[in-house]
Amino acid sequence: MSEYFRPLPQRDGPRPEGAVPLAGGALWFVEAVRLGRDAVPRRVPVSEVPRGWLDRLSAPRAQVAGLPMDRAHVMGIVNVTPDSFSDGGRLRDADAAIADARAMMAAGAAIVDIGGESTRPGAETVPDDLEIARTQPVIAALAGDLGAPISIDTRKRAVAEAAVAAGAAIVNDVSGLTHDPALAAFVAEHDLPVCVMHAQGDPKTMQDDPRYDDVLLDVYDWLETRVEALEAQGIPRARILIDPGIGFGKTKAHNLALLAGASLFHGLGCAVLIGASRKRFIGTITGTERPADRMAGSVAVALAAAAQGVQVLRVHDVPETVQALRVRAALGEGDSDVA
Repeated sequence: MSEYFRPLPQRDGPRPEGAVPLAGGALWFVEAVRLGRDAVPRRVPVSEVPRGWLDRLSAPRAQVAGLPMDRAHVMGIVNVTPDSFSDGGRLRDADAAIADARAMMAAGAAIVDIGGESTRPGAETVPDDLEIARTQPVIAALAGDLGAPISIDTRKRAVAEAAVAAGAAIVNDVSGLTHDPALAAFVAEHDLPVCVMHAQGDPKTMQDDPRYDDVLLDVYDWLETRVEALEAQGIPRARILIDPGIGFGKTKAHNLALLAGASLFHGLGCAVLIGASRKRFIGTITGTERPADRMAGSVAVALAAAAQGVQVLRVHDVPETVQALRVRAALGEGDSDVA
């Protein structure tokens, strides 16, 4: 692709004539930044944005597991692992994980994401049976009475099969369905929504000197290629969420560039998920060593992502993030409620 168009979302004041809605939500734009690999970024009016780009940028997104994608939703993280970067070991007991998930829902989470394999930098792959043993009992206990969709955070078909049998409704794969070639077929067969994330390398090696020509455009192109490949395998674009993979094979500068340009990803015609909660770059910026102490920085990232129309925010600190987003919504003219 030679040209890319990143919309400049707004929500304040009356919507001017000719404004284009962003992804069918409350935000709108009248200008975009035209980007190219060999061109200086240039601000242009919507009249200069090609029709194909405008159609994908503006079209309402389909519901995901019954959730409308015209607003920001909070996805609560439940890691049933002994070694996750942020809270490893805190929820290794199934009963503790179940209680945590219910507390997140009570605090306003719209989705709960259950994971049994750490994908922190340097992490080793977990055997399928162990990952299933960690996640399936939690999902089975929550399904039916949680009142919200459950997502299984896995790269493997066997784990996804067990999770869906137990009641999970969404697959969240940090490898973008590249780790296990059989997972895409399972998702297609069962009409499941799936989150496709970009990562450079696997968890064990991804932070070993990651490099890009242009991180924003490189990640966009990779995701576009994956979405087209999954469409060819029977997964409609309407059921795909995309995630630029903050912290997965990226430096602090890469992460900041992706977050600053996040509205570009609406050009893929999919709902967008951002998972930056408690990541190392927040600690680097703020001088905060312990991940659990990065709540304030994580909330700041969530607010910035919501301001760019991101539909799903994957976070550890659910009550604080929900509170901040609700206040932001109340302050904004015409802004819809946060789910």
